[in-house]
Amino acid sequence: MRRASFDDLDCSVAHTLEIIGEWWTPLILRDCFLGVTRFGDFQERLGIARNVLTTRLETLVEHGILKKVPYQDNPPRYDYKLTAKGRDLWLVVAALREWGDKWESPDGPPVSMIHKTCGHTTHIVPTCADCGEELSPFDIALKRGPGAKANTPVVA
Repeated sequence: MRRASFDDLDCSVAHTLEIIGEWWTPLILRDCFLGVTRFGDFQERLGIARNVLTTRLETLVEHGILKKVPYQDNPPRYDYKLTAKGRDLWLVVAALREWGDKWESPDGPPVSMIHKTCGHTTHIVPTCADCGEELSPFDIALKRGPGAKANTPVVA
C-alpha cells in the first residue's frame, strides 16, 4: 500500500521525505558517499531488487540529487554521481548513522568516522552558524520563514 503524499504539508522535513523517505534511499545515498556509483555495485552491496533500485535511482536523478554520467555506449551504462544538492544530504545520512551507532548498535558502531586531517575518531556536532555554540533542540526557537503559508504551524 502506497502512503499518502506529504506534498500538501508546509514543512521542509515532509518535502525532503517525499524524495528520500523511501526504505532504500538513505542506504543508496550512504553508498554514494562511500564512492559507489554503478548500478550493479549498488545492487550487490544492498541486495536490492533491480526494479526497486531502478525506481529509487530514477527518483534521485529526477530531483537533481544524482546525475547519470555515461561510461559505456553499447549497451548504455551509467555512473550515478552526487550533485551539489546530493552532497548536501551528507549530514542527514551521517546523523542517521550516529543515531544508529548510539541506540541500535549494542556492540559498538560498525564503522568509525575518522577526520582525515587529524586522524581522530569524530562525530557530528551541531553548532550555531553565527556564534559557534553547540546546539541542542532546546536551544532554538522557530519563527515563520519567507516561504511560510498563513496556516504554517510554528510553536514558540
